[in-house]
Amino acid sequence: MASTVITGIGELTTNAEETGTRTGAALVLDGDRVAWVGPEAEAPEADTRVDVGGRAVLPGWVDSHTHLLFAGDRTSEFAARMAGEPYRAGGIAVTVEETRAATDVELAENLRRHVAEAVAQGTTCLETKTGYGLTVADELRAAKLAATEVDEVTFLGAHLVPPGQDADDYVDLVCGEMLDALAPHAGWCDVFCEQGAFGAEQSRRVLQAAAKRGLGLRVHGNQLGPGPGARLAVELGAASVDHCTHLERSDVEALADSDTVATLLPACDLSTRQPLPDARALLDAGVTVALASNCNPGSSYTSSMAFCVTTAVLQMRMSVDEAVRAATWGGARALRREEGDGAVGVLCPGARADVHVLDAPSAAWLAYRPGVPLTHAVWRAGTRCT
Repeated sequence: MASTVITGIGELTTNAEETGTRTGAALVLDGDRVAWVGPEAEAPEADTRVDVGGRAVLPGWVDSHTHLLFAGDRTSEFAARMAGEPYRAGGIAVTVEETRAATDVELAENLRRHVAEAVAQGTTCLETKTGYGLTVADELRAAKLAATEVDEVTFLGAHLVPPGQDADDYVDLVCGEMLDALAPHAGWCDVFCEQGAFGAEQSRRVLQAAAKRGLGLRVHGNQLGPGPGARLAVELGAASVDHCTHLERSDVEALADSDTVATLLPACDLSTRQPLPDARALLDAGVTVALASNCNPGSSYTSSMAFCVTTAVLQMRMSVDEAVRAATWGGARALRREEGDGAVGVLCPGARADVHVLDAPSAAWLAYRPGVPLTHAVWRAGTRCT
């Protein structure tokens, strides 16, 4: 692959330092890696020179929590919720039925469409989960299909107890035959530790079984009310606990004393009419925070990380720098990909060449011009996509 030097950068966010941005800088991409970052006047020659005309340059968004592999939609459920019906975890069963009925071709096409939609908006690293199959065969095909399009695959067999099945019997299946089949095809295991889904001990069984098979751990927790999800995630050393809508002080303190990332999903909270997470309390306590889309057909049908950043700034008392860092470096940390060769969410030598150019002079415009598409150009692993 050829090399590219990007010049004319109005504001460069590298995430190589804790805070701040750089001006007067240039960036060199060589193949699928960042080769050089420094003053534009000192930039080395490259095969191609791209002048971005004073626009802001960021690492590509890292969306560390999605459910992109599914069939159908739940528009009627959304409309009922907007008319006053509460959100319930059981709605997942509707998507399970449609996903099981879909062909591999239909699922793959839908997945590719969602990935392309996300990339066009600046998302360059994506995680996605299984969890709409809930049989060994359907979960396995989901993991295999997901691995062809996304960066990280998470096994979420413990998404919901299938209708008509005994909960403990289903957990036995997840911890045994299902994990045996899925472990070679996923890097992570997640569990929906929530009222209406899986209790603390059931969740613990799933996560411990996954850890024994070498999978990293993630937890859906504290979405619908206070619960054990965040504390369980910390206890078991999970990389992240996601949602964190209803945290108690003890949860925040536990997260602050751990390496577990609190991944906030504000688009989901808006769609389900839940309160937004207290991002300010988490940040002030020293918790590492990530922002992700939770793109799924039931509770957050958006792939727009910019919308999540805007919401975090305008409604969650995060600064622009904090929100952008949470949507890039924070997501990378939640996937344990923020350091080393091929790191994502950062722009420094050796990092993956994931670049997001805004059609704006600074990242502040993401919140200053809410709802306005601001993606000007995207490089994903060194390939220009837009």
